[in-house]
Amino acid sequence: MKYPNFFDNTPTIKLQDPLSDFLGTFEDGIVEFSYLDIVKSAGHSCPTVSGAYISTLKALEALYQDETPIRGNIYVRFKSNPLEGVAGVIANVVTQITGATEHSGFKGLNGKFARNNLMEFGADIPAQMEFKRLDTGKSVTVNYDPSSIGGNPKMQELMGKLMQGVASSEEKKEFGELWQERVKAIFDNIDKVATVS
Repeated sequence: MKYPNFFDNTPTIKLQDPLSDFLGTFEDGIVEFSYLDIVKSAGHSCPTVSGAYISTLKALEALYQDETPIRGNIYVRFKSNPLEGVAGVIANVVTQITGATEHSGFKGLNGKFARNNLMEFGADIPAQMEFKRLDTGKSVTVNYDPSSIGGNPKMQELMGKLMQGVASSEEKKEFGELWQERVKAIFDNIDKVATVS
């Protein structure tokens, strides 16, 4: 499986998952997610998927600082509703990392390890997302805006050709490379594109 090299150089997200520990899935329940893991699940790499990953990374760093984040102990609220724009795509990435789901997630074992009812949409919050620790009540908000990281101007022309089915194989390859160059630039400017408060 070939993919852009920068996927391997992005920061990873390490959590402790009590359910994984209980079921013997990972030693001590320690699980680590890479951007590549998320891309494989999403099926593609783009500014939205990378933004969801970066937003979750930065939120967990702010919430837990020197502690290891606890998977299943995080409540996530979105300002948007799940059918609006790319909110659903972002929520899927957040779910993969934190375990939090709205209604459809794991309902727990004998009152423990539940992952459902840990996500909310259409929330009255002053940012795009809010992450809250269930154990301490501490919360942080995150805004993600990659608009300052522009793509190569040639991408628009190439995308037009691809959508019309008239692009050559070389143009198709070039478009993909330019697209991923922008995603890499977003990762290179994490603190510029995602702000936590």
